[in-house]
Amino acid sequence: MRTTTERRRARRAFAGAAAAAVVLVGAVTGCQSGGSAAGGEQGAQSAARPSPSPTPRWNTSPASIAAVGDSITRGFDACSVLADCPEASWATGDDPEVHSLASRLLGTTEAPSRSWNLAATGSRMADLPAQLSAAAGHRPDLVTVMVGSNDACRPTASAMTPVAEFRADFEKGLAELRKTAPKAQVYVSSVPDLLRLWETGKDSPLGRQIWKLGICPSMLADAESVKPAAVARREQVRARVVAYNEILREVCAKDTLCRWDGGAVFQYPFSVEQLSRWDWFHPGKNGQARLAELAHRQVTAVEPPI
Repeated sequence: MRTTTERRRARRAFAGAAAAAVVLVGAVTGCQSGGSAAGGEQGAQSAARPSPSPTPRWNTSPASIAAVGDSITRGFDACSVLADCPEASWATGDDPEVHSLASRLLGTTEAPSRSWNLAATGSRMADLPAQLSAAAGHRPDLVTVMVGSNDACRPTASAMTPVAEFRADFEKGLAELRKTAPKAQVYVSSVPDLLRLWETGKDSPLGRQIWKLGICPSMLADAESVKPAAVARREQVRARVVAYNEILREVCAKDTLCRWDGGAVFQYPFSVEQLSRWDWFHPGKNGQARLAELAHRQVTAVEPPI
């Protein structure tokens, strides 16, 4: 009798322990797997939520190039007087003395068929949207932009392109490019320091005579004058160029595939030997080669300039 009673007590104790164990296991499992309905929904939502897209990496070896801009990219006055010379262009030319960006990146054999020069002498920022739209049609890996000098080089300083218009046209241009070529990289050159160009060429009697024909009068008119009005005019033009460059930097920074040159062209100390011997203003072949060198250094850098 005693043995039977002890056995019954043992069975009841075991049953109670087993029931407690089942409750405990259920509670632990629910915690680990989100055992409630709300936890299950959260898990499903987490699984369905797409992971954030990674920031596109800059390709240091683009396979095709389209160039837009003004007379500098067209090689104006680099080979002959008052004429375009695209073969000497820093961006897409095939002149071995220049060794253009396209030649450096694509090789001299491939560059002619995989690069396009859509720049036009006399262009201003207002012309950039149409040029970038045309460039996008080629589906280039890289688009080079050099424009702004003609916005500052006007008949008078008061006729320079307003800063707000310059910004709006640049933003519009990038938007046009992105409609057709959303993955194209963009290299944006800073506007050259026009005051430095005046300082470099002002001591040439021949250069001053040629400037009188109407080359960048807002900066180069009365080249020998040091009167307060002339000095103030030149400083006004330089200040506008600085403002243009700040816009190029700011707008470009909003596009993950746009790289500004960090002011490299603006800061470059062009010498007389690097200016055109026909106008003492545009880059000659030597100057074009320096522009190609600067661009290649920036495009092939893993990180953008600071």
